[in-house]
Parts: sequence; C-alpha cells; structure tokens
Amino acid sequence: MIPRPLRTLAALLVAALAVAGCADAEAAPPAWHGGRIFLATGNTTGVYYQLGGGYADVISRHLPGYEARAEPTGASVENINRVAGGDMEIAFSLADTAADAVAGRGAFTQPQPVRALARVYRNYTHVIVRVDAKIANFAALRGKRVSTGSPKSGTDVIAGRLLTVAGMDPDRDVRRVTLSLPETVKRMRAGTLDAMFFSGGLPTPGVADLLAGAPGTFELLPTADLIEPLSAKYGSVYTTAELPKETYGTATDTPTVTVANVILVSADMPERLAYDLTRLLFTHQGDLIDVHPEAGNFTRQSAAGTDPIPLHPGAARFYRGG
Repeated sequence: MIPRPLRTLAALLVAALAVAGCADAEAAPPAWHGGRIFLATGNTTGVYYQLGGGYADVISRHLPGYEARAEPTGASVENINRVAGGDMEIAFSLADTAADAVAGRGAFTQPQPVRALARVYRNYTHVIVRVDAKIANFAALRGKRVSTGSPKSGTDVIAGRLLTVAGMDPDRDVRRVTLSLPETVKRMRAGTLDAMFFSGGLPTPGVADLLAGAPGTFELLPTADLIEPLSAKYGSVYTTAELPKETYGTATDTPTVTVANVILVSADMPERLAYDLTRLLFTHQGDLIDVHPEAGNFTRQSAAGTDPIPLHPGAARFYRGG
C-alpha cells in the first residue's frame, strides 16, 4: 500500500491543478486530507471488506470532491489505531473494541481520539470445530489447536474473553494461533487446526465457503451460555441471538454471543464531512444492501445508539435532523 504522505501529496497536486483551471469560479473549501478517504475494513473474505468496498463506492460516486477506497486489514484494533494515527479516515470496528479504545483499556494504553458515525449490524460469534476433533462443548477446546483470528482484530479480543470466562487461559490452555480468516479456513480444511473463532455478519463469505465445501466435516459450537460471566467481567456490550440454521445449512440454530459493529472516524474530522458520510449510509442504503444483506439491519434510530462510543458532532447533527 502506498504510504499516507505520498497518497495525500498526489491528491493535493490533483486538487491544485483543478483549482488552477477554474480561476473564475468561486473557491470551494479544500477537501479534507486532499479528498482521499481510505476505509479500514478487515479480512478479504469477511463482511467488513465487502461492505467497506460498497461504502467506498457510494462515497466516490455521491460525495463531490472525494474519492474513497476500502483497504483490507486485520480489523478492529488495527483499524482504530490507523484512524487515530491519521493513516485511514474511516474504520469498521466491533463495539466492544471501540469501547475499550475510547476508555483507554484492553489493547489501548490511552484513550483514542475516535468518534462514531453509526452503529450498524451485529456480529455473530462463530466457533467452528472439526467433527473429528471430538469437541462436544466449549470446555472441550482445552488443549486443542485454535485460531482466534487475525492479530489486533475484534475476533481475537472476543475469543480471548470467551476463553477466559470459560475458565481457560487463552495463551496456555489452548494451542492458540492468530491467523487471518483465509489462512484459518485453509488450515481448518487441511486438518492442522481443530477449531476457529470468527466474529462476523451473516453470512460471512469465508465461513460459508468452509462449511459448504466439506459437508459433515465441521460444526458450530454454541456460546450463549457464557453471556452472564462475559457481561459481568467486560460490560453490557454483548448480547445473544440464534445463528439461524438456514445461514450455513446447519442441522439446528446455534445460540451464540453477538456484538454490534460501529463505523468510526477521527475526532478531528470536519463536522460537515462527518454529517455527509453519515447521510450517505441512509440515502444510499439500498446500494449497500445490494453488496451485502447486513446493510439492511440498521435504521436511523438504531444507528444513533453508539454509547459508550461518542457520536461525532456531524453524525449527531444528522440524527437530530439538522
């Protein structure tokens, strides 16, 4: 990926040439960050990357003066760090990780200067095991080879928390590896992993490919029975829901832990730009639904409920109808 300073310089040169060719027109305010918006998403076979690409396309087509592009990343923790550091403009994140970021806890040594545009769809915790590993329940993960997701991802955070409240040390009581979703799927197929975690929307493409490609080889473990100790230790950002059997063609619904997703920006983003970015989520929601059905699972009312992550003032003005 081209470093941020070079990307920004190129964009500024393009903007300068455009202004020079329009000397008689009324000068417009300069675009923030040279009119380039980079979206920090997630693994290439996850929902963040799909929806991020759709959102980038909407921004490029409908926000004059700006061009956007979705970038694959390790997801939540990395995304927040990159927005806070000025390398990206927009981040997708799990709400639990974002709550840690604004409070300066967990993976973050100090509060991060990020604000929310919207709470969007919720992620379902997928715990997938190989049938031949004979993992009948969550406690049976002890001693097994387990991928807890990409390093610095929300999946890795929630996997560690679930293992902890189940009475296991994530780094000692399982043979833990931190791998991207594509690499995890590859190793699950090869039989070099016994189990995997992934927190994602429904359906998650990489998970769908894994389960459809080898019927009867894998199954989903329920995690909903861990909600009480999870919430007691880590707060009320977690809920539970049934992962419908129709999603991946499983024999039964799977009760599992869920957590909302949020779209984040830096606290210093101009208010007007944050307003417009929020507006586009709703005026072009149909385009996003065409990219992935999870884009239909939030409303203007639900999107404003980002607590404890503060709304950006521009987003707050949009929800007030200003």
